[in-house]
Amino acid sequence: MLVDVETGDLWAAYKCDGQHAARDELILRYAPLVQYVAGRMGVGLPSHVERADLVSYGIFGLIDAVERFDPARGCRFETYAIARIKGNILDELRSLDWVPRSVRAKARRIEAALTRLAAALHRSPTDAELADALGMNDDQLQHALSQISLMSLVTFDAAVSSAAADDPPLTVGDILTSGDDDPLAAFELAELRRALAEAIERLSERERAVVSLYYHDGLTLAEIGEVLGVTESRACQIHGKAVTRLRLRMTAAGRVPA
Repeated sequence: MLVDVETGDLWAAYKCDGQHAARDELILRYAPLVQYVAGRMGVGLPSHVERADLVSYGIFGLIDAVERFDPARGCRFETYAIARIKGNILDELRSLDWVPRSVRAKARRIEAALTRLAAALHRSPTDAELADALGMNDDQLQHALSQISLMSLVTFDAAVSSAAADDPPLTVGDILTSGDDDPLAAFELAELRRALAEAIERLSERERAVVSLYYHDGLTLAEIGEVLGVTESRACQIHGKAVTRLRLRMTAAGRVPA
């Protein structure tokens, strides 16, 4: 989307002339981006995490994006701002520590079992094999995967990030779709993309579909369920297992912190 002349004038007035009124107008003009990001991230979060809170967290990300953005770099502000907004919401969610300890414990058990089974079988374990290793039945496993899905989303999205302090964090979606004009940054992004592509290739067909639809196409888990002909709960479970596997493989490759 091209920046219209009026918006371009606002950027010039703020960045070149330091007009704070232009800054405030830019924040108002791009405020719908916050609603979009908060709405998408809010799907499936616990009921005590209110969308209004996500919006308030995201507004600070938008303000930061407007203040840091350099129009001369030639990239779209929307792409830059969405990363900043999402990053600020993720930071706040992590600081709230909204995931119960019991869910974190389940996530650690599932990650450990996935690692052991993959090493022993030389392939990704089936749900039945994973459930057996954990001493769970299928219903218990699927419930656990649903619980850790959004936790995995927050920790994994936040872990894959740019090393430069002045650049917005890179999420899974950014790595799959973004480009960069800076040669060094482009090389680092290409390496991350290659490592992530290798990890995605080792997922099951349905897991790959969920990752693509969620991170590349921007669908919600409910919409993904409709595409795949499964319930939103099942899409959430598939997402949870896929992201857990991706994080383990990226961690093993030294691409995200353990």
